[in-house]
Amino acid sequence: MLVQPKSPRRGDYAPPTPNDLRSPCPSLNALANHGYLPRDGRNVRASDFLNGLSQLGLGSFLAYTLTHPVFLERSQRDTKARSSWWSIISNPFAHAFAAFGMRESGQEDSEGVACLNLDQLALHNVVEHDVSLTRRDFAQGDNLAPQPDLIEELLASSINGETITMDDFIKLRRRRYEQQKADNPKLEFQGIQVQITCGEVAMILKVFGNGNEVPVNYVKALFQDERLPRGEGWSRRRWWTLGLVELNTLASKIKDILGRPGEGAIAAVNVVH
Repeated sequence: MLVQPKSPRRGDYAPPTPNDLRSPCPSLNALANHGYLPRDGRNVRASDFLNGLSQLGLGSFLAYTLTHPVFLERSQRDTKARSSWWSIISNPFAHAFAAFGMRESGQEDSEGVACLNLDQLALHNVVEHDVSLTRRDFAQGDNLAPQPDLIEELLASSINGETITMDDFIKLRRRRYEQQKADNPKLEFQGIQVQITCGEVAMILKVFGNGNEVPVNYVKALFQDERLPRGEGWSRRRWWTLGLVELNTLASKIKDILGRPGEGAIAAVNVVH
């Protein structure tokens, strides 16, 4: 008699199967690999995102701000310029955040609840962007899968070999920008894309570090295994959650440093080749 293997419990890590879908975001993938999002990466609801992000220690308003825009339909994104005044007045949220919509028109699960699949987050220049630390650019053919050579470059960016500091992240992003300018003639990296990259680094530093640095072994677990680094000693915030103001304050600081004159400087409005 064959004994069926037990399904991993919610919170337990299990790497994805070949049929599971994943996003370009290591943190979301880690949440799926721990069962805080559907492990197959399909039919993910906004409530799943909100519950999952709480496992990272994000406050409810920040989690809402990051979640609900991407659950708008792509049709709203594509027709923003043609929106009527009445549509703007009746649903100002949808109009303001229409550019971030990723759901297909009418995309719902079997219970009629709005949903999307994790691989839809690879839609180019919505949240996904060029000059990723661990993914290729969209024009290079695969902006979804993690690249081992880029992960190794990320881990090697630590000056002291123990932590990756904000300065280490900034220097790496500048190197990646210079490399992609040479490798990708269709590079798009300006405005909102630059701001999103700064927010990503701020999120890593605040969620997994002390705001200035994060242990290399935490980064390795997150980016290489797409696993929450609990075995390495990490735990989510307990006494206060990460809020929008705290995150934006650090992201703005990172953006200012990126734009300072010097080799590889990246201004908030930069380059489209």
